[in-house]
Amino acid sequence: MKRNMTRRIAFFMTLLGLSWVVIAGMIPPEAVIATTADEVVASLKKDKDIRNGDRAKAYALIQEKVLPHFDFVRMTRLAVGKNWRQATPAQQQQLADDFRDLLVRTYASSLSQYKDQVLKVKGTDMDSDGTEATVHSIIIPSGGPSIPIDYRMEKMGDDWKVFDIQVDGVSLVTNYRNEFADQVRSGGIAGLIQAMEDKSKQAEKK
Repeated sequence: MKRNMTRRIAFFMTLLGLSWVVIAGMIPPEAVIATTADEVVASLKKDKDIRNGDRAKAYALIQEKVLPHFDFVRMTRLAVGKNWRQATPAQQQQLADDFRDLLVRTYASSLSQYKDQVLKVKGTDMDSDGTEATVHSIIIPSGGPSIPIDYRMEKMGDDWKVFDIQVDGVSLVTNYRNEFADQVRSGGIAGLIQAMEDKSKQAEKK
């Protein structure tokens, strides 16, 4: 896995934020992205400690605005791929928890990369039965070319939740899939769980 790509995906996932505005009825997926990206940017601009690498504040921001609005079980299942079926239910939950923790620690370090980027939603492709959507957006940096970001979302009850992010055509879950497959081949599901926990510890130190 390319480290730079992982960090780019991590930053743009965190920039999304996903804190819901309470209104009557379900918020369409593109409105979730457009409205809440502004809220996260406002938080980053207001709190210089997060931009300066304060992990405790970064974790609190992610816990409040990101974690409740991502389907980490589906993200993990997609990233683990066919090997998901080898895991027991308890191992599947452990994998999802460890993948979430790994991403949180990676994203916390990426928050310091914010440099006045702006996210603009360009449109949404909805599937035929209205249960999944891809929200197309671009990140406009303070300098340099714009970067396309696609958010894959699913309807869960009255909420829309993200289960994958594609940055410039590169999928987060696909980015991890080959690495996870190698770890399963060498150490089984238990080896993958241990590898995730080791990577989380490494990310904590960065």
